[in-house]
Amino acid sequence: MNVERNLPVVRERKLAILKGDPELCAQQKKAGKLIARERIGLLLDAASFVELDVLNSEAGVVTGYGLIDGSPVYVYAQDFTVKGGSVGAAHARKVSKVMELAEKTGAPVVSILDTAGARLDEGIDAMNAYAMMAGKSNAISGVVPQVALVLGPCGGIASALAGMSDICVMSKNGSLFVNGPAVVSAVSGKEVSLEDIAGPAASVKSGLAQLTAETDEEAIALARKLVSMLPANNLDTAEAPCQDDVNRELSDLNAISGVEDVREILRRVADMNEIVELSADFAPSMVTAIARVGGATVGFVANQPSKDDGRLTVYGSKKAARFINFCDCFSIPVITVVDSLGVKVSAAPQGELSRATAQLMFAYAEATTPRIALIAGNAVGTSYAALASRATADVVYAWPGACISAITPKIAVQLNCADELKGADDPIAKRAELEEKYVEDVADGVNAAKLGYVDDVIEPAQTRQMIAAAIEMLAGKRDSKPAKKHGNMPL
Repeated sequence: MNVERNLPVVRERKLAILKGDPELCAQQKKAGKLIARERIGLLLDAASFVELDVLNSEAGVVTGYGLIDGSPVYVYAQDFTVKGGSVGAAHARKVSKVMELAEKTGAPVVSILDTAGARLDEGIDAMNAYAMMAGKSNAISGVVPQVALVLGPCGGIASALAGMSDICVMSKNGSLFVNGPAVVSAVSGKEVSLEDIAGPAASVKSGLAQLTAETDEEAIALARKLVSMLPANNLDTAEAPCQDDVNRELSDLNAISGVEDVREILRRVADMNEIVELSADFAPSMVTAIARVGGATVGFVANQPSKDDGRLTVYGSKKAARFINFCDCFSIPVITVVDSLGVKVSAAPQGELSRATAQLMFAYAEATTPRIALIAGNAVGTSYAALASRATADVVYAWPGACISAITPKIAVQLNCADELKGADDPIAKRAELEEKYVEDVADGVNAAKLGYVDDVIEPAQTRQMIAAAIEMLAGKRDSKPAKKHGNMPL
């Protein structure tokens, strides 16, 4: 063996692989997309990427590991310049190796998806390759965070892989679909485009993708931010030095007359007034977001009163349930801001509504992560039971004027005070008076606190410091569950 003689040959072969096909790389650039190794270079800290299986270039995927803000991360990026980034047996082996290493070392996985689909010339081997990748993704689910970046076409089984990740980010060049536009057009009888059925707007609206960006660069920056906020694995904690005053008062909230946009409250509570909202255009009556409070990463779940009175809907409940389950996987505290008049009166089958709210209650009740609820307005009926009851929250705070009741004050007065309303000179004014009396005498936070269902009625100005204190107090929480394989969520 003559190492010195063979070195130039190996170097030349490696260099050719790293450069790629100039013509195909130019086409990728013309389409407004970065090539695979450029994407990885932007995702990871400068000069930190270590590529694995570099000489196995025909697999159509670049794999390896590096750092994000100094912490280890594994990554695989499908290379569209190599046979369209198509998936075959070699492709799956490289990806599976990265996932296995991530599981063993407890580091997150970022997948960069840009593929023309399966390698049809491999036949059933290609289908098995997809299945192997899905199996590995399932194996590490709940062990390490998985973030998918969809920066090109991602169809068929590949779209399911994106859906199995914890968070999916898309660029404007991304598309997620099972059936392409030609098939959908033929079946529906009307012409549709890939953008219509599978582009970023359609994918976020369907709930499959959580975040979108214009360019590869912007999408990759979002992925970096998310990974830096998440714990490395299910045994780690997500904490950073607090850059904000943990006792900062929110004085102007004392004058609030009603919650219009709950996201403003979440921002005020969060460190540096910064949140990352997920799935904003999917079921907008329910807001889910990641933020930091006192340096600790938290998950916010909140009703949006300006949408359906913040009422629970089928998709809003499903959206919140999956997010809570994600937070619980990695012991991220869940902070729920409640202002809801109950379940939406909907034309959807009642069984579907019941199943969705059951999923929500199941997710909260099963979660062992710290759970803090703030009743900022109404907590009526199922909304109270699902979001702010003792079964679903470890600590419950309420703002003055909160209404905690089995039914709305309007219905309570209608059922209980019919005679008083009939004899009133001004029935409208009398109804308002009786509704206010019902809240003060029966349904306000003070009465709930007397009965032990609310821990304290706090001034809105104290919200940030009280939530931060509760997070710190619950940091060592340990829940013992009955021995079982897992519960049976009503999917």
